[in-house]
Amino acid sequence: MSTAVLTRSRPPIVGWLAVTTLTLGIFAIVTSEILPIGLLTTIAADFGVSEGTAGLTMTLPGVVAAVAAPAVTLATARLDRRVMLCALMVVLALADVLAAVASAYWVMLVSRVLVGLTIGGFWSIGAGLAARLVPARSVGTATALIFSAVPLGSVLGVPAGTLIGHVAGWRTAFVALAVLSAVVLAALLVLVPPLPARQVTSARVLRDLLRGRGTRVALLATALVVLAHFGTYTYVTPFLEQVTGLDPASVSAALLAYGVAGIAGNFVAGRAVAVAPRGTFAAAGCLIAAATLLLPVAGTRAGGAFALLVLWGLAYGAVPVCSQAWFARAAPHAPEAATVVFTSSFQATFALGALLGGVVVDAFSVSAVMVCGALAALLMAASLGRLGRSG
Repeated sequence: MSTAVLTRSRPPIVGWLAVTTLTLGIFAIVTSEILPIGLLTTIAADFGVSEGTAGLTMTLPGVVAAVAAPAVTLATARLDRRVMLCALMVVLALADVLAAVASAYWVMLVSRVLVGLTIGGFWSIGAGLAARLVPARSVGTATALIFSAVPLGSVLGVPAGTLIGHVAGWRTAFVALAVLSAVVLAALLVLVPPLPARQVTSARVLRDLLRGRGTRVALLATALVVLAHFGTYTYVTPFLEQVTGLDPASVSAALLAYGVAGIAGNFVAGRAVAVAPRGTFAAAGCLIAAATLLLPVAGTRAGGAFALLVLWGLAYGAVPVCSQAWFARAAPHAPEAATVVFTSSFQATFALGALLGGVVVDAFSVSAVMVCGALAALLMAASLGRLGRSG
């Protein structure tokens, strides 16, 4: 049965519930990936490692996801998409349970590897399924709903998980995520119809895409700005605790303010990028640079730190929108391939940023890493200004 016939034969509300399930799945994945940001100090203390070493909990998922995005896309060409989504959600639940019961740091790292596998696989498969679940006229709205899970992970997931972690212990936060993953799995089985595999991206298409100048410009800009962001944001909790002097409840409030600003930035950029993609992307980089550069100076007081985190959130909320739009513009003939390259490059530099940030934190200080991140963001804006005009 064709997808068009399948869509018409199902009540519209069921299709939208399926889209909502995909959104909730990506929300669970994003929250599992970045939750250590809010609990980094506690996790480090529990395992007796430095905060820089604890940053590996952010590095490993990104590294694995960068490989998993193209690998899963190519390796599962003939498998039903629903089966793959369900299998990956089982892996996520297992990862969160493993984190919750980890008695040694290496066990925690194994759980983070499983999170990375889920990120690369679920995202590359699920992000493009809206067209198979809702009528053609609603595909744009459904796709936007699915992608909204990314900023919502920062707005709701991390602050809520941080609060749970500080009240009931960081392991409890991962138990809650395991329960959420189980709920998503059940919803996938009930609400998502069988989705036989269609034509998928081939290795040749990916190679051809990477040869394009527009793709290379997008890769450079994305690498620099994501490096800048995650090299600094991974260690924002230690900064707020040690430099600003905030208590755990105030840290959660600061992360919430950042996340709300990120939602606003996501929607603002969604409109602006259609008119001025290069300018919007460069502006986001400049604002991230300003926020991180000023934090060691103005972020020593709560008011200054909150204001700069709002500016930072507003700017970073624009980054995924701008980056993905740039990749899509570079490859209008291969949208799935563009999504795979976007996901892989984003996750690779996400991991590298967290790793390098940890090196700087351990060697110098959390304030020093903010300055380094600002320089990388400024380099991104300058490079985009020079190369993007002809990209």
